[in-house]
Amino acid sequence: MPDASPAKWHLAHSTWFFETFLLSEHLPGYKPLNPAFRNLFNSYYNAVGDRPARALRHVLSRPTLDEVHAYRAHVDAAMELLLARNLSSDVQDLVKLGMNHEQQHQELILTDVKHGLAANPLRPAYRERPDNGPSKLARAPAWQAFPEGLYSAGHAGGEFAFDNEGPRHTVFLVPFRLASRLVTNGEYIEFMRAGGYETAALWLSDGWDCVRANNWNAPLYWERRDGQWWHYTLDGMRPVRDEEPVCHVSYYEADAFARWAGARLATEFEWEAAAQVSAIEGNFMESEAFHPRVAPESASLSQMFGDVWEWTASAYLPYPGYQPAAGAVGEYNGKFMCNQMVLRGGSCSTPLSHIRRTYRNFFPPHARWQFMGIRLANGD
Repeated sequence: MPDASPAKWHLAHSTWFFETFLLSEHLPGYKPLNPAFRNLFNSYYNAVGDRPARALRHVLSRPTLDEVHAYRAHVDAAMELLLARNLSSDVQDLVKLGMNHEQQHQELILTDVKHGLAANPLRPAYRERPDNGPSKLARAPAWQAFPEGLYSAGHAGGEFAFDNEGPRHTVFLVPFRLASRLVTNGEYIEFMRAGGYETAALWLSDGWDCVRANNWNAPLYWERRDGQWWHYTLDGMRPVRDEEPVCHVSYYEADAFARWAGARLATEFEWEAAAQVSAIEGNFMESEAFHPRVAPESASLSQMFGDVWEWTASAYLPYPGYQPAAGAVGEYNGKFMCNQMVLRGGSCSTPLSHIRRTYRNFFPPHARWQFMGIRLANGD
């Protein structure tokens, strides 16, 4: 699958970021371990130079894993020398960007490994853990209302944020409501039983073409076994639990489900406004569940953070006054502001320290291999 990369490449590329943007520019006398790595482990920075095609990363049998670890050790040792120096605020900001960039790749390792193992007919597990099933049932969803008014959106500064999270600006929202929890597998199965994947009127035109071209009839990793739905998890094949949040659905599927349910998806600004009343806590990478959990018994908003990335109805576009950073590092986010949709909230494979209320993730609408799910919205 061309969007997924081997774990070895993720390690090498995150190392490459520190070498390319910090050591080569700001540590006098730094010598690369292998100058060829500058292009070999480039991802999409055109200003840096050439790079292998993304879809061919899995064929890079060399360098070996041992050589990549040696590359990391070389860069780590040099980074210690750099960090011991009196660094300007601009260089310190690049260090923070590099650390947050690495957290993104830690998350991608989990999702990419999951896709690779799921593609194996043996369905091998990433790890072996007992299947204890859900500990409780999912409570019926409630609606939480938010009034019409002016809301602030975007990062206010102070702590680290990616450049696409700002500038902070004011948005006007009409009255809206958000569902108190995520859509569950059981609710999605009802959509499937009702002919959701066979009803063209529920789908955007591109989405319907995608359904037919890819023969979609269920979320990614789902398969029928003896009349029951099972899905691949990082713990291996498991029965689909009705109570758990549905995940590995595309924007197209999330939008079609919302139409079928008589609702819609929230805009990213509605989501951010609602998130102000929610603590940033939940099922993140640190829980090591690597799978969405049943919603807590609460009538208020729950699962706003962790479990699954929530598709929004917002295209990934620049905020008013947005300016990408100067130089090659400015290609980090701005160049992707086309043909992508915004997701919010983080997932069960996202580091807790990585997420913010203003964090804007983005993927093309057909993507499904991330932990992507659905929360319904509606007018008041």
